Amino acid sequence: MAKGNVLIAEDDPVLRNLYVKKFSVAGYTIRTAADGEEALAALHQQFPDVLVLDIHMPKMDGFQVLEKVPKESRTFPVVLLTNFEEERYRTRGKELGAEGYFVKKDMTIRSLIDMVESLLAQKKSS
Repeated sequence: MAKGNVLIAEDDPVLRNLYVKKFSVAGYTIRTAADGEEALAALHQQFPDVLVLDIHMPKMDGFQVLEKVPKESRTFPVVLLTNFEEERYRTRGKELGAEGYFVKKDMTIRSLIDMVESLLAQKKSS
């Protein structure tokens, strides 16, 4: 049985495929989106257990996705990913209700999976 359903919204195909492979091996069911519009469409189709959301994507960025699906209407935690170490991104993510945040160069796939597992455990215990 899968540990959970994770939606990965990442425009970089190499990273997206790497995340899919590692999360699948870790026992998760994965759906993907290559841009913000695809992410929003996937969310309207079915809410995931966790959303891993890149901030900088074409068509609609991660912040715009979160604005369209506000925290009050979400049943799932969000982990934001970015290439930029700017405090304003972290602050904006918190304002929009993101529970996790990683600068990609400082993150390992294992640390991302650990954060997802921790968020799922918190969700189940609440």
